[in-house]
Amino acid sequence: MTPVTITDHAKVRTLTFNRPESLNAFNEAMCDAVTVALLDAAADPEVSVVLITGAGRAFSAGVDLNEFTVRATDPDSFTPGEYGFSGLIDALIDFPKPLICAVNGVGVGIGTTILGFADLAFMSSTARLKCPFSSLGVPPEASSSYLLPTLIGRQNAAWVLMSSEWISAAEARQMGLVFEVCEPDELLAEATRRAELLASRSLTSLMAVKHTMVEPNRQQMREAKVREGELFTRLMGAGDNADALAEYAGRKG
Repeated sequence: MTPVTITDHAKVRTLTFNRPESLNAFNEAMCDAVTVALLDAAADPEVSVVLITGAGRAFSAGVDLNEFTVRATDPDSFTPGEYGFSGLIDALIDFPKPLICAVNGVGVGIGTTILGFADLAFMSSTARLKCPFSSLGVPPEASSSYLLPTLIGRQNAAWVLMSSEWISAAEARQMGLVFEVCEPDELLAEATRRAELLASRSLTSLMAVKHTMVEPNRQQMREAKVREGELFTRLMGAGDNADALAEYAGRKG
């Protein structure tokens, strides 16, 4: 099964996370597949807008904890992807066209922080979001330490990134983390309608608007990614993270 399915219609390319049995958790193969899809869409003149959603009952459950545990506890046996998580974030930072997310179900970790890269985000009224960093003993990721305070304000971002608590669709909308909340059976149609409306406009203009809005922040995104990565290397597999992974392994066993 391919980790991402791709469909095109009316200059909108829809990328659907497609690991429903794992709640669309990101393993290395999925990181690579999404990265390639974003790079291809950026280079394709027939694509004006990219819409991202998830298959099944989840948007994305975040990083695949099975692979994460191997990486943290036995790095010699971990096989990195061609791009990996870092390459995925680079592709998101540099993506030059409108990016829309349709959060169809639970969004954990990158399933929440990816919204910082979205130009528009739609969310099912029954979906929930969580950044479990403090419960896993790790720092934030995906440049979220810069993007979320910028997007939703420092105190909202502090709660989202520090609490490891669930955020409802209504709370996400109130914070400004998502643009619109939809009923579950209306979510994809509404997000697609908006995407196709944008895609009907001049691509050069769309890209110019995005460039003028995002370019001043791209260096800060890259710097945040580096800071987060340094802390991640320091904390992964040690202290609280080791305890959290041991607890996860115990529940799994």
